[in-house]
Amino acid sequence: MTAHLTITKVGPGATLQDQGRPGQLANGVSRGGAADPLALLEGALLLGQDTAAAAIELATTPITLHTRQHPAIIALSGAPMRSDLAWNATHILPAETQVSLHPGREGIYSYLHIAGGFLTDPILGSRATHLKAGLGQPLQSGDYLRYDPKAKATADLVLKATTPDQTAPIRILPSVQTALFAEAERARFEAATFTPDPRSTRSALRLSHDDKGFEASGQLDILSEATLPGDIQITGDGTAYVLMPDCQTTGGYPRIAAVIPSDLPRLVQTPPGAPVTFRFISRAEALSLHRAEMTRRKALSKQISPRLRDPRDIADLLSYQLISGITAGREEP
Repeated sequence: MTAHLTITKVGPGATLQDQGRPGQLANGVSRGGAADPLALLEGALLLGQDTAAAAIELATTPITLHTRQHPAIIALSGAPMRSDLAWNATHILPAETQVSLHPGREGIYSYLHIAGGFLTDPILGSRATHLKAGLGQPLQSGDYLRYDPKAKATADLVLKATTPDQTAPIRILPSVQTALFAEAERARFEAATFTPDPRSTRSALRLSHDDKGFEASGQLDILSEATLPGDIQITGDGTAYVLMPDCQTTGGYPRIAAVIPSDLPRLVQTPPGAPVTFRFISRAEALSLHRAEMTRRKALSKQISPRLRDPRDIADLLSYQLISGITAGREEP
């Protein structure tokens, strides 16, 4: 048996996303999938389900949904939105319930997960919408999204996620063409302060800065090569673009660097106009950071706890101030 949510109202920039389609580059399809894979993981962990489950990705766009004959358990992760529901938490939506989410002031990509995942028909092994590849469509008002109302999950759980330092430089590795950029150009790139351009898409994050553009030696003679999310390409006018999940499979623009995977979620969640800086690190440091991040993610489930704690489960209950405001009852009105 399946049930469905109805999308009664939604703005542009709403799609279904999962982990995407890794391994399809040879077929001309880039990975795609969630712009913030960490947020996708956090929502799946909150619901105790497979991390491959599909969720609704909202790129600073509002949405209103309505349950029908069956209840649903959802989780909210990624950039916090304005809503009556707590973020980084699970909630039960009774039958015939309407929920509205509106863009907040932090981050770009928000995710609404449902117990069991949304049950669209997989294409090339994924339910992710990849508009450039012609796979799937943006979510629209009136759409019905199927789910399994019997999928097991627990409501009223919250994940105490770590808040990253948004002022820290984004760490980058030398790329294939980094050596084509003079040392002075690489130093200028590290010293520059960029801001994400509001015209950025799921294909590429455009970076603006006040100085002149960047240039590589012999950049017109570069052959097209395979590209991946996180690659930083410099176009002919010297503008830097960070490739996103729906990027092209090959490209001939010189790549000055590549963002390390553990910093990419923080970068893609940076709103337009916010400052962004970069810092080159060594391969050894990048591998160490990657291992530490993978260890941290494996332990995330231990950061999940009930939103409403049972006093019987609080080991240090007597350390709390429980009697503030109690009086003898003899005060005059």
